[in-house]
Amino acid sequence: MLSSDCGLMGCTGTGGWKLLRCFVSSRLLGMLPPHPLPDPVSLLSRLLQEGTDVNSRHRLGWTALMVARPKNGSIFGDSVLLAANADPNLGDDFSSVYETAKEKGLHSLEVLVTREDEFNNRLNVRASFRGCTALHYAVLADDYLSVRMLLEAGANPLQKNEMGHTPLDYAREGEVMNLLKASEAKFQEEQRRREVEERRRFPLEQRLKEHIIGQESAIATVGAAIRRKENGWYDEEHPLVFLFLGSSGIGKTELAKQTAKYIHKDVKKGFIRLDMSEFQERHEVAKFIGSPPGYVGHEEGGQLTKKLRQCPNAVVLFDEVDKAHPDVLTIMLQLFDEGRLTDGKGKTIDCKDAIFIMTSNVASDEIAQHALQLRQEAMEMSKKRIAENLEDVQVSDKITISKQFKEKVIRPILKAHFRRDEFLGRINEIVYFLPFCHSELIQLVNKELSFWAKKAKARHNITLLWDREVLDVLADGYNLHYGARSIKHEVERRVVNQLAAAYEQDLLPRGCTLRVAVEDSDKQLLKTKESPCTGQEQSKAPTLRLEIVDKDSKARKLDIQAPLSPDNIAYFL
Repeated sequence: MLSSDCGLMGCTGTGGWKLLRCFVSSRLLGMLPPHPLPDPVSLLSRLLQEGTDVNSRHRLGWTALMVARPKNGSIFGDSVLLAANADPNLGDDFSSVYETAKEKGLHSLEVLVTREDEFNNRLNVRASFRGCTALHYAVLADDYLSVRMLLEAGANPLQKNEMGHTPLDYAREGEVMNLLKASEAKFQEEQRRREVEERRRFPLEQRLKEHIIGQESAIATVGAAIRRKENGWYDEEHPLVFLFLGSSGIGKTELAKQTAKYIHKDVKKGFIRLDMSEFQERHEVAKFIGSPPGYVGHEEGGQLTKKLRQCPNAVVLFDEVDKAHPDVLTIMLQLFDEGRLTDGKGKTIDCKDAIFIMTSNVASDEIAQHALQLRQEAMEMSKKRIAENLEDVQVSDKITISKQFKEKVIRPILKAHFRRDEFLGRINEIVYFLPFCHSELIQLVNKELSFWAKKAKARHNITLLWDREVLDVLADGYNLHYGARSIKHEVERRVVNQLAAAYEQDLLPRGCTLRVAVEDSDKQLLKTKESPCTGQEQSKAPTLRLEIVDKDSKARKLDIQAPLSPDNIAYFL
């Protein structure tokens, strides 16, 4: 073993860090027996074979690659570690000496000595180094060879530490600075080329369809607008503004989230959501942009302005914008028109690169009824063609809202509600979300059942299956006004309730296989006498049952006792 060969019996702890540190340090020479130094490549290979992680960290946060400087006596450290797939873009977990000492419960002097021993005493003990990469440290050491080696290995010259600084910010005048400047330009061009190629291979529409069921017209409209923006075919003086119209629970908010996820890697910063029901009163405008000087909360800033200052090109969602006070709409008009906003402190924020999405339930009933009418007409047309034995019969759930309906019905409703033509005129695209068709409802039900199947497997080691007919039965629970939420509630009411009752009654052995099936019966499982359904509705509605599937594929129906009705419970005083 390496530890016995090299006398490193005490170096096997801390996840392999000490072994790697000895490898990149001149101290290895003093710890070796008096024979020739082993080949560094074979030495590191033996370390890795023994389970040492090349990216393992010192207990204070840094990796071996961050200290592999020639000035520390290691001529080969950088190159061999990089050849062993050490990640040059890992950030340091070490902050300042005093912060780290406080976090780790150590004396600051111990941390200081360790830090200077690993790096050098020229680093500021009070400065924060959290997030610094090996490239940051190579630049701080003004080590041209290491900088060049790290860049050739794929180190990102644009990566920022926690303080927001790139390696170039720490470079001195000279060859290191010139190398970094050239590498930044080259890296940006290569990054842009990769992004273009990735967008070409995986278009936005394709990515959105992986997360959103239906709404193909809405996805196509948003995708086309984002594509124009990404490729430079847009008005850079004005931000991109959308208005999403449709019923609740139909995918408006989810489409905004997924758009932000596509554009920004850090969704937490790149996606700003404001619930406009919180801005219904005039005085709540202060929460939007911040209180003016002399008022309470002046130093805190506004909910929107504070987040836009951190990410000026964010995707901003104004949820249920129809509930906002008119004074808030006045501020939004300035935001949409000029792409800038002045906060309560008088500071102007430029956000022309931001994307603003508003959602509203205004005219949702009209849109839903019109869509249902169009689907009915399309179905009747298909039946007529079938009756006439035409060969080009195409049965499709895809429909398109006409321009006449948008102008004659929707626009007057929007104008009456917002009362401002200039506000509506600043919207680039009004996107319509239509009720789900039957095939989309089947997908929703299947997605919801799959969610609970994963829960059952993870929590109770129970395998949950279902028949195809179950999807049709649950899809009938769709409510036009509540969208996908009504499907979620239907699955919980008719399937999950049975699962919970069966589990409570100890009818589900751990590791069993359950199947949800349909039976035509007037008996309603888990229904009480207080059920809102009428007797006629109960007789028509198919019942779902749970079956345990044995190893020989035979199914045995579970006898689940319905919960007691309140009428049957005796109360004692």
